[in-house]
Amino acid sequence: MKTVALIAGVILLAFGLLFAGQGSGIIMWPASSFMLAARIWIVYGLGIAALGAALLWWSRRR
Repeated sequence: MKTVALIAGVILLAFGLLFAGQGSGIIMWPASSFMLAARIWIVYGLGIAALGAALLWWSRRR
């Protein structure tokens, strides 16, 4: 179970940071994305990244 949480945590953290980067306009890829420079995606992305970080923390506990 903890291995699944670790993998899901890494994926959620990566996607959350990507979404926040696209929402802030730092990452302008792909050019056809509707998330580019849309500020609400910063909030969504950071929330997703926080969930991923929490899963990582939980999966690494002894």
